[in-house]
Amino acid sequence: MAPDEGGLPLSELDEQGMPQVVDHVAVARLYGEPLFALPTDLYIPPDALEVFLETFEGPLDLLLYLIRKQNFNILDIPLADVTRQYLTYVDQIRKTNLELASDYLLMAAMLIEIKSRMLLPPKKTDEGEEAEDPRSELVRRLIEYEQMKLAAAKLDQLPLLGRDFLRVQVHNDPTTHVRHPDVSLVDLREAWMEILRRARLTTHHTITREELSVREFMSQVLRTLQGKRFVEFEDLFDTSRGSPVIVVTFIAMLELARERLLEITQAEAFAPIYVRLAYQPA
Repeated sequence: MAPDEGGLPLSELDEQGMPQVVDHVAVARLYGEPLFALPTDLYIPPDALEVFLETFEGPLDLLLYLIRKQNFNILDIPLADVTRQYLTYVDQIRKTNLELASDYLLMAAMLIEIKSRMLLPPKKTDEGEEAEDPRSELVRRLIEYEQMKLAAAKLDQLPLLGRDFLRVQVHNDPTTHVRHPDVSLVDLREAWMEILRRARLTTHHTITREELSVREFMSQVLRTLQGKRFVEFEDLFDTSRGSPVIVVTFIAMLELARERLLEITQAEAFAPIYVRLAYQPA
């Protein structure tokens, strides 16, 4: 005896209570069991299956599709034909999605308004010129939308690499060790000469006597560096107070460097010089 689609002989199906069918095959399966005839009370809703051949991103997209499909001149749109076809599509989507159809209905109202304004005799402006074509605003919006749509299509044709993601290339050579150059006396002298040159630009011709303490300026430099990773060498000098303050500040920095309370570093040759607090092990 030939088995059915489930692999069971028809004789076994009779023993399990299934109807005796010899000349027919199962037309469907319901919960894994073969169904040899459609039920008489089967109800299929009329809108159970709907197929939309065209999808649009909005009213302007639909309107542009109708114009380009029939090779209409976008500068001279036959509003009667286009509005009639537009309303036919809107009637279809109103049956399924009323919220989506609201935007399309707004455009339909605009088309009807433009058509009604075209039927009225044109009025001249105060300067005696003819009134603007009622379709001009719609034409402008359609042209701008088409330009943006074509630009989006060109962007979509670009390769994904470089547009949506970039190829990451990481080169890690563990044998490479970056050695920062040491700060020499020549570099400090050049930086010191630059500080003096800037100080001369703001020198006031006032004779005053001021007693300056190196220890006080050492504390001031330490307070400036407190809580900061690096401070540029030039930023530690107050050039507005004249050369004596700059000299004492420089001596205070040298004294702190001698006592190993701060470090003077430079990333590379001719690069800015940075000053930071020396590392103190716990």
